[in-house]
Amino acid sequence: MSESILSHVSLGTNRFDEAAAFYDRVLGALGIGRVMAHPGAVAYGRTFPEFWLQTPIDGQPAATGNGTHVGFLAGSEAEVDAFYAAALAAGGRGDGPPGPRPHYGEPYYGCFVRDLDGHKVEAMVWRGGPSAA
Repeated sequence: MSESILSHVSLGTNRFDEAAAFYDRVLGALGIGRVMAHPGAVAYGRTFPEFWLQTPIDGQPAATGNGTHVGFLAGSEAEVDAFYAAALAAGGRGDGPPGPRPHYGEPYYGCFVRDLDGHKVEAMVWRGGPSAA
């Protein structure tokens, strides 16, 4: 059995083609690519669909959640930095530049951005691996 506790996470978008291009770019900086696609939905992962981007199935506009964010695991500080740069270059906005966050744990290094729909997304790495936390 996998050590992961989640099957997948989905975010809604009102700008599907633009948002998919945004995530192609920023997740590509972490070595994450598209693994599935359906009309109005695309899934990303390293081996299976862990993160979905889609137009809401109910036909209503997508909305962000206050206090909600999705964190992507990076392999290095350089990947976190590349994720942040790619997000800004692809039209996202910064919500916390790359750097240590000792209040999350001494080995924590991450960044936060807002995607094209305003969803808060993060890239982070535990320097020294998760057991260092």
